[in-house]
Amino acid sequence: MIRDQETIKQLVDLIERFVRERLVPNEERLATEGRLPDDILEEMKALGLFGLTIPEEFGGLGLTMEEEILVSIALGRTSPAFRSIMGTNNGIGSAAVVFNGTEEQKQKYLPKYASGEWISCFCLTEPEAGSDAASLKTTAVRDGDHYVLNGTKRYITNAKVAHTFNVMARTDPDNKGARGISSFIVERDTAGITLGSVDKKMGQAGSMTCDVIFEDCRVPAENLIGEEGEGFVTAMKVLDRGRLHISGVSVGVAERLIHDSLEYALQRKQFGKPIAEQQLIQGMLADSQTETYAAKCMTLETARKRDSGENVSTESSACKLFATEMVGRVADRAVQIHGGAGYMSEYAVERFYRDVRLFRLYEGTSQIQQVIIARNMMRDFS
Repeated sequence: MIRDQETIKQLVDLIERFVRERLVPNEERLATEGRLPDDILEEMKALGLFGLTIPEEFGGLGLTMEEEILVSIALGRTSPAFRSIMGTNNGIGSAAVVFNGTEEQKQKYLPKYASGEWISCFCLTEPEAGSDAASLKTTAVRDGDHYVLNGTKRYITNAKVAHTFNVMARTDPDNKGARGISSFIVERDTAGITLGSVDKKMGQAGSMTCDVIFEDCRVPAENLIGEEGEGFVTAMKVLDRGRLHISGVSVGVAERLIHDSLEYALQRKQFGKPIAEQQLIQGMLADSQTETYAAKCMTLETARKRDSGENVSTESSACKLFATEMVGRVADRAVQIHGGAGYMSEYAVERFYRDVRLFRLYEGTSQIQQVIIARNMMRDFS
């Protein structure tokens, strides 16, 4: 935990320079090759990007929520696929161990996550369980000193390169709700794990997702995180943080899109003058700047509330809903400002237009955020 303005400024400045000098020039390479270049991966490890949120005693930086948002905004100014590789180590891939793991689990896994030596991933979504996560069908049956896992997980980020899988599985078949679900750390060399082919997606090329199939996969009982029935509940604890992180990334992407659009509008001439002097172009730029500023303010304010110990369930959902919808509108305007050029892959706005569409789906869809916000409003009113 930094909590020192000069130190966090130095960290953010360092990351901004890394984004500007190393990641942005390699965006096209990432999209073409479909995987993170090894040299970039090693530089990200050296910068400590895999341990931003992991406690300092386990080798991480232990950033506060506000500090994490400042970093996520900086990382958002380049292709989201770069952030994806280390995102699970800082979020849903490690959070259950941080919150509810045994001391042995923390000592074994967290230092490896923090250094980037090991990549983690989070296995919750299934072919028939997404927004209704509590309906998952993957089972974990106790057999002596092991649990036997069976089931299929879908769209699992980083599964192809992961060293551990944080798996949600039903340990109580009689409890069809969230309390029947437990969480396990499954190492990749465990027998009974099969990985599907890398998914072909609309965008975010280089962020590898695939199915993970567990067939009579025997996991040591000591790899249970917390107690039986606590897995899903623990997973939900990290969602406030994850939703705020995505909100910060959305702000960063929007700022990049505004920069690229303004640069193009000042250079591109029509009717004898730069199109930036056309009021309708100015309107799109101004709307994008205003919405981005609003998302940034509400996300940082909510982060500060969370750091102070307040319950920010409603606010984090509101941030995620607004920021991810906002960046979609900004991306659309960026393409419009570029005109026909914006539809060509020569310009980054075409790729970002596809990339940001995912933000409104993961960490809870926009519609799920609406449900959460409304339910919390009705509960508080009552």
